[in-house]
Amino acid sequence: MTTRWTDLEEAQPGLAEAVRTRFGGYKHHVLGTLRADGSPRLSGIEAEFRFGELWLGMMPGSRKALDLRRDPRFALHVNPGPGTSMDGGDVRISGRAVEVTDPAAIARFTGEVTVPEGPFHLFRAEIAEVVRTCVEDPDLVLQVWRPGAPLRTIRRGNDESPPRTDG
Repeated sequence: MTTRWTDLEEAQPGLAEAVRTRFGGYKHHVLGTLRADGSPRLSGIEAEFRFGELWLGMMPGSRKALDLRRDPRFALHVNPGPGTSMDGGDVRISGRAVEVTDPAAIARFTGEVTVPEGPFHLFRAEIAEVVRTCVEDPDLVLQVWRPGAPLRTIRRGNDESPPRTDG
């Protein structure tokens, strides 16, 4: 099951805000796609949140665009930033990328965002999972959201006790 970004914003506004803030801290992130032979490919990417959607823009003919045309599954990892602080946590989004070819939709997107001159590929993300990992002293906290399911929160302490799950 996949969904639009706006559905996460409505279902879990606190998580959605934390994720957007984390992505907004840096321009470049890491996109995982699948090559024709099934092996993973990691590529740099700029991700945009606009009109209740998560958008991925790519140069024409880029390997990541060709990967997504063949197999739309992706994983997007937020830029961890400098050092080891991981302020705001670690964030991953996975799902399916749908190429947008409608000229009106592309014009709307480019009207809101500065894009390079010339052609490009534009994909809209259909979200299957959002995972945020952060430290809430003394615990490591994982928040996992999937469409149609409640937010699942897992807390792992520094001791030998088993992880605690909320939701």
